[in-house]
Amino acid sequence: MEKMKIFMDTHDQADGTFPAGITSEQFAAFFAGYQEACREEGVVLLRVDVGLEAGRAFCLSMAVDAEAVRRAHDRVGLPYASITEVKAATPGSLFFKAAAA
Repeated sequence: MEKMKIFMDTHDQADGTFPAGITSEQFAAFFAGYQEACREEGVVLLRVDVGLEAGRAFCLSMAVDAEAVRRAHDRVGLPYASITEVKAATPGSLFFKAAAA
């Protein structure tokens, strides 16, 4: 199995990557299809934070590369503002280990 990386993708109504006026019921139905697309592309969806009223969503997933995340989005016709590889930055993570020493 290839090493998985963590990716954050963003969606914003302001740039056309989040549907205007979507209801929670519509989002739930769409989300089910997106989860299936992720499974088909080997993407592990970890978390989605959505602000329906603000017209924004932030998705955290694991995949071997950003291309797999792109393909999952393409399968359901979901545009995105960005897909970025990210690492956790918590006080206990290696990211801050040098600063704590």
